[in-house]
Amino acid sequence: MTDRSPERRPPAGRERRAAVPLDETAKQIIEQLQQDGRRSYAAIGKAVGLSEAAVRQRVQKLLDTGVMQIVGVTDPLMLGFSRQMMIGVKCEGDLEKIADDLAAVEAIDYVVITAGSFDILLELVCEDDEQLLELLGRIRAVPGVVSTESFVYLKLRKQTYTWGTH
Repeated sequence: MTDRSPERRPPAGRERRAAVPLDETAKQIIEQLQQDGRRSYAAIGKAVGLSEAAVRQRVQKLLDTGVMQIVGVTDPLMLGFSRQMMIGVKCEGDLEKIADDLAAVEAIDYVVITAGSFDILLELVCEDDEQLLELLGRIRAVPGVVSTESFVYLKLRKQTYTWGTH
């Protein structure tokens, strides 16, 4: 049996890969799961005109090819994390190596190489300011990190994963 847990897969977007062509039915299945990730294969099948078994096969193929993941999204505040933030990082040297080193820090849940004022953007959640201070020290100690700027979230107004397909 293959382990499909998110911890075993490379982070999404880590490498630029060729787009996987999707037919209209695959797009409809994805949209059904974006509306409700717990929707049953039978309910999806009814909505898209396929059998439960056919939906199960298609979902498995979407998972296997890395087109999508099915995960539970939590509210960090409800779990006792009082600080959530974005950190802009300015670097010198090999951005890919620096990004990989930062991605290895467990508390960092989002790492993206960018164009603009910052070379890398990070997102993380912390239990408190003490943990934040410790993590900032670890981030700044990564070779190649020149400076950081923290953007502490005060209130989340919108977060969605329903950008759909094209």
